[in-house]
Amino acid sequence: MSGLSQRCCAVVPAAGVGSRMQSALPKQFLPLAGDSVLGLSLRALLDCPAIERIVVTVGDWPSDVARPAALDDPRVTLAQGGETRAHSVLAGLEVLLQSLPGDMLVLVHDAARPCVRAADIARLIAGVSEDAPNGGLLAVPVQDTLKRDAGGARSAETVAREGLWQAQTPQAFPLQALHDAIAAALQAGHTITDEASAMELAGCRPRLVEGRSDNIKITRPADLALAGVYLKLQAGEQPS
Repeated sequence: MSGLSQRCCAVVPAAGVGSRMQSALPKQFLPLAGDSVLGLSLRALLDCPAIERIVVTVGDWPSDVARPAALDDPRVTLAQGGETRAHSVLAGLEVLLQSLPGDMLVLVHDAARPCVRAADIARLIAGVSEDAPNGGLLAVPVQDTLKRDAGGARSAETVAREGLWQAQTPQAFPLQALHDAIAAALQAGHTITDEASAMELAGCRPRLVEGRSDNIKITRPADLALAGVYLKLQAGEQPS
């Protein structure tokens, strides 16, 4: 394990407003499958025995939104989020570093990915453990034909999809290394779209652990309905 503890922790950034959802509520608070988007995303992490602590970074909690039951788990702590996703993740990492060792594996998971499976999270942890310093992330190979926009809603060219992957979460890295990589990238003015991008800037080559296409991120209204379908299908699967 190269010094990286098998024990894990997690950060769930949940301070975004989700403007593309066209909803009065941020997407992470929307009801889904008898819970909320955030509650289901947390439940998947809590179903992994290796994860012993989770920090959820939030902004202002809507007064008319009930707290999901997952927040009552003693492993979960709320913390104040930041102005961007990267700042919120950094805030969560700083809370964890107050009491946890810097070589512990930390998983960062989108609050709006409620369909991730605990089995895939466990597989990510196992895969990253083989190359701890570089970390890794769940991802799926790109299957669709890709087009580059020439402007005016016209295609300029077809982009080869060989070697391209669509990043998902969780993404897993050593706690202190991820904190330092994000802090350095923000200080340098880089745009951080995910944790792997910060680690790449720091010279790492994160492992791509193949996930599943149903681990969608809820971004637009149709995604919420699709997530409901995926969750029903998962509930009907026979245990392996």
